[in-house]
Amino acid sequence: MRKSYIYALLVGIMVAWGLNVTALKILVEHFSPVTLTALRIFTAGVVVLLFLWGIGRLRKVGWKEAKQIGLAAMFSVVAHHFFLAVGLTRTTAVNAGLVLGMVPLVTALLAMVFLGQRPTMFRLLGIALGFFGVMFVVANGNGGLGHLSVGDVYVFLAVLAQGISFIMIKKATVDARVMTGWMLIFGSLWLFVLGLVLEPRGLSSLKEGTPLLWTIFLASAVVATALGHMFYNQAVQHLGPAESAVFINLNPFFSLLGAHWLLDEPVSWAQGLGFVLIVAGVVLGSGGMDDVSARFRRTNVATRGGRKAGMW
Repeated sequence: MRKSYIYALLVGIMVAWGLNVTALKILVEHFSPVTLTALRIFTAGVVVLLFLWGIGRLRKVGWKEAKQIGLAAMFSVVAHHFFLAVGLTRTTAVNAGLVLGMVPLVTALLAMVFLGQRPTMFRLLGIALGFFGVMFVVANGNGGLGHLSVGDVYVFLAVLAQGISFIMIKKATVDARVMTGWMLIFGSLWLFVLGLVLEPRGLSSLKEGTPLLWTIFLASAVVATALGHMFYNQAVQHLGPAESAVFINLNPFFSLLGAHWLLDEPVSWAQGLGFVLIVAGVVLGSGGMDDVSARFRRTNVATRGGRKAGMW
């Protein structure tokens, strides 16, 4: 698969994921969040498996592969979507979208620890800037500066869970698309059990849905979750977790626009500054500046070599 195609696909996924934060904010305000998430993830899993069956890529998995899928599902689906759904009931879509922009930095940090990637000056600076940016975002809670919203903490835990899952997906031996489908199915079943325990009236809340809400539900499940996660996980296996995660810096931008335009949520100076710091941190922390620096050094070496050759 050509890199240019993967890059274009990733940008499209970021648009869907950014607007999906607004969609989820709307849904969790009308339905029980965990039960709704279980149904949404199960719908997405069915769509992925049907898609793979249609193109002849659906296959059985062995016990070793099933263990990889099950473990990754606990982080990628159960933990990530549980904390995100609950977090969105206690924070704004703007804040959630900006905190989700930390995924590349967390992924880069985990890649240093678990994949042996060496930390560079740019990466360490980027991680520091990114976390400082999140401090500006979460400090702009309902209580003003110095107030930490528990919803923002839940969203950050969702970020951490997703970063861990990307490392697992990179190390897995299963095709990313097959892995995504089964992860969504397994994870949704665990979420459904959690919903039964935590939300006794969760299933009855689904009766309150309107045609508009169910349209938003299907768009979120099919476009953002099913197709978005399937193709993103495929990009992770092609490009690696850190390089793929660089594109997630577009996620908070589209989340911010969606929340402002569709939910009329205000954007404060602290959130704007936090967004700038997070994007700068992503560019530095995910290796973007390292690549630029390496190309610059290679160009200088080639130029010097050419000059020396010309002297003789």
